[in-house]
Amino acid sequence: MIDEILLFTLLALGAEILGTISGFGSSVLFVPIASFFFDFHSVLGITALFHVFSNVSKILLFRKGIEWAVVLRIGIPAVIFVSLGAFLSKLIDASRLESFLAVFMILFSLVFLIFKSVTLRPATVNMLIGGSLSGLLAGLVGTGGAIRGMLLSAFRMEKEIFIATSALIDFGVDLSRSAVYAVNGYVHWHDLPVILVLLFVSIVGTYLGKKILKIISEENFRIIVLLMILGIGIFTAVRQFM
Repeated sequence: MIDEILLFTLLALGAEILGTISGFGSSVLFVPIASFFFDFHSVLGITALFHVFSNVSKILLFRKGIEWAVVLRIGIPAVIFVSLGAFLSKLIDASRLESFLAVFMILFSLVFLIFKSVTLRPATVNMLIGGSLSGLLAGLVGTGGAIRGMLLSAFRMEKEIFIATSALIDFGVDLSRSAVYAVNGYVHWHDLPVILVLLFVSIVGTYLGKKILKIISEENFRIIVLLMILGIGIFTAVRQFM
């Protein structure tokens, strides 16, 4: 039992560090990790609370990079649609949705890795659509960070702005879905020790991630983001089709 808790903590810490370095949060990595230890609905509840802690840490450590115009244009639709996704999570088969998401992530990341000059214009309509999709997926399958990461990467945002803006958007999303998950019965009192461990992990992981990020160039940061999205897409696809 102790070995299992230690393994879970180390894996969660690794997810938090990589989530900070990649800029779009730890939930994309944490959800598949947590699924080996908890049932699906518990994973949703634990992940939402873990991400609240994680995003508070990022907001405090990267606060100078917050881009408020982007936060509002992506964050408002994300918060609205995450609540819808969280309510629909009881009705929709998440496995089919994850399969589609995996293929989309693989194709998107490959296009932007191969054709490095390709960018996406940071127009309001693109932000509204991207925010809506990331929020909906966050509510349905526990993670929408990859969609938002793809969007911000396509805008070619500087790493400090990318991380701070993404974290603030995510904070609103996670508060919303945490409330809905609690109503749905996904947050359990017996998971409180795990949640306290994840509070510690979020602080330490974000701090270490920021230290590592200082030695990474802007171009390498963008490549890391795209490689992470590609890797997550492949992992999700393999897990779905096994």
